[in-house]
Amino acid sequence: MATVEPLKEGPAGATDNVNGILFQFLWWQKKEGYAETTITGRAKLLRILQKRGANLYDPESVKTVIADQEWCSKRKINAADAYTAFLRMTGGKWDPPKYQFASKLPWIPTEAEIDALIAGTGPKTSTFLQLLKETGARSGEASMLKWTDIDFEAGTVRITPEKGSNPRVFKLSNKLLTMLQALRNKGSSDRIFSKHLRTQRRLFQKQRANLARKLQNPRLQQIHFHTFRHWKATMEYHKTKDILHVMHLLGHKSIQNTLRYTQLIEFKDEEYTAKAATSEKEACTLIEAGFEYICDFNGNKLFRKRK
Repeated sequence: MATVEPLKEGPAGATDNVNGILFQFLWWQKKEGYAETTITGRAKLLRILQKRGANLYDPESVKTVIADQEWCSKRKINAADAYTAFLRMTGGKWDPPKYQFASKLPWIPTEAEIDALIAGTGPKTSTFLQLLKETGARSGEASMLKWTDIDFEAGTVRITPEKGSNPRVFKLSNKLLTMLQALRNKGSSDRIFSKHLRTQRRLFQKQRANLARKLQNPRLQQIHFHTFRHWKATMEYHKTKDILHVMHLLGHKSIQNTLRYTQLIEFKDEEYTAKAATSEKEACTLIEAGFEYICDFNGNKLFRKRK
């Protein structure tokens, strides 16, 4: 249990003490093994509550300030969870508010919209997005990847999980391996994406806004890093109709977290693009582009991909 000094009197002293305890909170979460996004997100919420009048050592004060915010229920739940973790560190207790979260199905963009973002962003961002598209990894998992997690000879990546997920290994396309190799030739860091995740996200948001204006497609603004995970899971389920496969792909430990991907998009049987390959090279190109092999016909190999 952390040793916590009481808040000092006066605005300046109180601010110094709050800064100190929030720094302790960041370090405590890191030692407890929480994901980076969870650590920073919780500290940010507590800082907002403190600035809006909450005394972090008075649970009723925190509860009142959370209730006063014009936030959605999910954000209020997150704020309450952040304060519950804070009290775990300080040894405090409270009766947390009970907000009801209305679960919503994630929005799924088209593959063309995802590919437009990948094609229109800078080398590092486009490589990051292509990795999210092919693996369905969480952005926090992808941002922490090291070059030792990539096996260029086997063409695979090893994902170290966060949020209690399971570890996974994915086969990568030649396109993504080429993009990764180009980054490797330019950088010297042991991490593939050396920028902090928050910095990567801000850069992506700026590039996304520019592309949305350039392509006159405001839907691009709805695509976030996590959207790629939703898209991958949805496409994999509709391709395989195997919920256990999708569960393994996402690293979920509970199938309840995976089941919602069975109801996101209703594909029509005719929504396919068909291609024929007359050589091994053409077949490989189609597979790398996301086409699936169907059968042989008149000496050709037939492939299809959902539109």
